[in-house]
This record gives sequence, structure tokens and C-alpha cells, in this order.
Amino acid sequence: MTAIIGWAHSKFGKLEAETLESLIAGAATEAMAEAGVAPADIDAIYVGNFGGFEKQSFPASFVLNASPALRFKPATRVENACATGSAAIHAAHTSIAARAARFVLVVGAEKMTTAPGDQIGDILLNASYRAEEGDTPGGFAGIFGRIAELYFQRYGDQSEALARIAAKNHKNGLANPYAQLRKELSVEFCNTVSDKNPIVAGPLRRTDCSLVSDGAAAIVMCDTETALRFPKAVHLRGHAHVQDYLPMSARDIVNFEGCEVAWKKAHERAGTSLADLSFVETHDCFTIAELLEYEAMGLAPRGQGARAIAEGWTAKDGKLPVNPSGGLKSKGHPIGATGVSMHVMAALQLEGKAEGMQVKDAKLAGIFNMGGAAVANYVSILERLR
Repeated sequence: MTAIIGWAHSKFGKLEAETLESLIAGAATEAMAEAGVAPADIDAIYVGNFGGFEKQSFPASFVLNASPALRFKPATRVENACATGSAAIHAAHTSIAARAARFVLVVGAEKMTTAPGDQIGDILLNASYRAEEGDTPGGFAGIFGRIAELYFQRYGDQSEALARIAAKNHKNGLANPYAQLRKELSVEFCNTVSDKNPIVAGPLRRTDCSLVSDGAAAIVMCDTETALRFPKAVHLRGHAHVQDYLPMSARDIVNFEGCEVAWKKAHERAGTSLADLSFVETHDCFTIAELLEYEAMGLAPRGQGARAIAEGWTAKDGKLPVNPSGGLKSKGHPIGATGVSMHVMAALQLEGKAEGMQVKDAKLAGIFNMGGAAVANYVSILERLR
């Protein structure tokens, strides 16, 4: 069993003064200091980075800049599309569980704004099946625009539900000091196509799409027994990773079956159910993704996800708050950092340190982080250790 004992989180956004190198070293330094673990005691390092936005594609050693004591420690870059951060955390868990390491440092980071704006969408298409989907208009937004079209064809126009999801997450993000866009947007604004909110792909508007971001987040993990000696200890009670087919043509894409299976496996391992969770941080790269995730996690039946947002179930004071941090929609989505960020946001909640984001009496957190269109599916269930 493993636990998180310290963490760090940069501001997300267009960080012109930062490089990928400085983001990684800065987050690593802060996380180790916050945990109270000396760099010399770190046994292994995992760096989550999607890459492709700049020519540097071998960033694992950047973490050594945090301290000379990290030199010669094993450091490995991990990548699994937009679930890269969670992939790094699950790798760290495995190394600890196998007793190959005691203290593990995980850093997720991305410097997306280095790439020209007109190239970012195409770089993100590397998380799709290029042979069939590589020429999708609108880049990666076009992938989810197509998913939205298929969902609307099957269940009717859900534009208002998507607008409600965007408005909810922006409202939540107002209280997140790390968020890129701390601005409240009304349902009416999000649901109206305008010069300020144009159509991006399919039925998706600008307000339905997460932001291009720079940023980093980091955590320190160890075994649960060791974690009991530290002032902060958030236990990884259950987790699951399932990988689905890459081509959308190989599956019923509006069902997000990989997401559903990952949640079921994680609950089985944790001995929990959806009703036990205090809140969920889920992967809203596009609002249609959050809508489909309501259904895949079991919050609403297929085709009825709109009820969860329309009836306030997923509001911060609802029966299952979803994305009290503001999610990717408000916070931003620096690819390699996202999964680690979600775990930091959950840990803050469970420690009662989330300030304006705080969910009342938060005891059990669920996290869903996905790579591609529900291809790499990671679920973590966290609880405060004591």
C-alpha cells in the first residue's frame, strides 16, 4: 500500500518566464521540501511529459537540477497521452509496492506554449489513431467534436448540458489559485455561439474546450507504514489502469467503456462504490468528456448524463461534486502535469487545505484521468490516512 506525503503545484497558464527544465526542477524542489524528505532519500523518480511541443524530448534528467543529491538516482520519463501524469503515479506505486523503492518523486510537466498555435492541435492528434483520424479538421478538438456529434445524434442536442458543465467548472475555478482562467462564465454565454465563443469543432464551442497551458505538479510517495510518520499522508486506497483500442472505429466511442471498466476495477480494489465518494476530479478536456464520464462512472444511465448537471448533482454542494478545482476547463491542461495535478487537488481536499475549493467533510476522493479518447484510462481512489 502506498501514500502521498507531500506535493507541489505551479500556476497553470502561459508561463513565459518558465522553461520545461525550470518547471520540473521547481516542482520537484517544492514537493520534497513540503514532504520533509531529503533529496538523498529519494530512491526513484518518474517524470510525466507528453512532449512534442518543443524539440527537447528527453527531460527525465531535468529533475536532477533540483538537488545535486539526486544525481545518479534512477529517473524515467513516462508517457501515456493525456493520462501521462497518472501513469507516472501508478508506476511509482508499483515500484514501492514491489519494494524496489521506499521514497519516490513524481513530477508531471508540460510547456505547451513553446509550439506555434497552429501546430498545437496537430501535435495533440498524436494521441489519436493517425491512420484513420490524423486528418481530422480542428485537430484534437475535432476528435471530441465528432464524439459530441455522435452523442447528439443518439440522444438529442445536449448543448445546454455542455454549457452548464463549462459554467460550473469556471465557477469552481474562481477559488483555485493555480487555475489559468479564473473567470466566471454564465450558462447563457457558454450556450451562445458568438464572436467571443465561436464554434471550434462539430457542436463544440470555445467554452467547451480546455486551455493550452504550461505548468507542473509533483508529489512524493512512500509505503503506507512509512507515511504514518509524516504529518501529511493521503492513502492510495485503490487504483486501476485499463487500455482500450486506439481507433475510435474499433469501439462504440460514446460509451467510454474503458472509463467504465477502470472505475469498476478501482472500486473493487478499494472496497468502495460511487456512493462512498465525497467528490471526483475527472478529465474534462472537453465538456462532452465530462458528460460521458458521468455515465461511465455510473452517476447517470446512458444518455441521461445531462440530468446530473441540470439537477445540480455535480455542483460543489451537490450529492457528488465533480471538479471542485475547476477541472481542466478552468485550471488548464498542461498534458504531462494534468494527472499529477488532479492528485494534488484531491490531496488538498482530503487534508482540509483546499480553502475556497473545499468540499465539506471530504473523506474519499475519486480521480479519473484519460489519455486520448478514453484509450488510456486511470482511476485513483484516495483517502486521508489518519
